[in-house]
Amino acid sequence: MKHVLLALVVVMEFSRSGFAQAQVSRQEMGAAADIQAVISAQMDAFRGDDFVQAFSFAAENIQRLFGTSENFAVMVKRGYPMVHRAEDVRFGALRPDGNALWQRVLIRDAQGVVHVLEYLMISDGESWRIATVQLLPPSDVGA
Repeated sequence: MKHVLLALVVVMEFSRSGFAQAQVSRQEMGAAADIQAVISAQMDAFRGDDFVQAFSFAAENIQRLFGTSENFAVMVKRGYPMVHRAEDVRFGALRPDGNALWQRVLIRDAQGVVHVLEYLMISDGESWRIATVQLLPPSDVGA
């Protein structure tokens, strides 16, 4: 039953994601691949415990807030363990927010639990950076 519910949540999310993607402009669609590459590269860095590299994908606001990759590592390990050791990562909807874009990400952790997060992505003029990550409560998954 648990697997059926999980499958239903994933299908609903991707169905909704397809609709949301249709509403995104061509320019934003071009950014989607770049944004997903940044998030994927950060996930790879986390898997390798390379927090210096992972911290390099953070926007200036995050880098100022934590100051060092060591402080950033502590926050990720304590606050986002599913990100630190993600087993599977899937990308959902991309939605605009002013000059930024929110990328929905579904992460399956080592215990098989699926978590839904939203990454606020901003452009620094050269590449996309991660400005905020929000873990959505289970009740917001289908919203």
